[in-house]
Amino acid sequence: MKTDGQLQQDVMAELEFEPSVDHADIGVAVTDGVVTLSGFVKSYAEKLAAERAARRVVGVKAIAQEMKVRFASDPKTGDAEIAKRITDIFDWDVTIPDDKINVKVEHGWVTLSGTVDWHFQSDNARRAAGKVSGVTGISNLIDVRRRPAANDVRARIVAAIKRAADADASSINVFSDGDGKVRLTGRVKGWYERDAAERAAWGVPGVTRVEDDIVIAA
Repeated sequence: MKTDGQLQQDVMAELEFEPSVDHADIGVAVTDGVVTLSGFVKSYAEKLAAERAARRVVGVKAIAQEMKVRFASDPKTGDAEIAKRITDIFDWDVTIPDDKINVKVEHGWVTLSGTVDWHFQSDNARRAAGKVSGVTGISNLIDVRRRPAANDVRARIVAAIKRAADADASSINVFSDGDGKVRLTGRVKGWYERDAAERAAWGVPGVTRVEDDIVIAA
């Protein structure tokens, strides 16, 4: 049985072999035998031809069709231009440490990597990249570096919840394992309080995961 990596290579080779398909702007991803075709083609006929070519490959279980038709008259945004626009936005946005984030673009798919101190910096970078024309998807691999002590994380989250006008800190419990994971429990009056508590948790340096088990009071 072929691995997903082997299947991906075979599908890419078949697309390159098919004369009616320009494979240059087509991305291929494979998960458990399911092939996802993304990117751009010049016509609907080429889109169908690419799908048929992928189906010919032995081992393909299913096709997820995410290609878009981009006519010759449509404005084109190349990978290099997309990358330049993203880095320019990062330069302008003071909340994004552009010197700590790497940007890679392949067939419109953006991969962000690097290490930052705050979760919101990673999230803001992802949001900013998603606004650029021509981006077909984003893989956010940015890591949050800081790992404060568990008590420090808990204290900062509780303080942040107290500052939020929408949340009652006395009804919310905060647990931190010291490795970036935070668990919130308790009972609040509405979703707005629950969201405020979760936002406060994500805003603390070193938090990489938030489990929100807060219950909405009936």
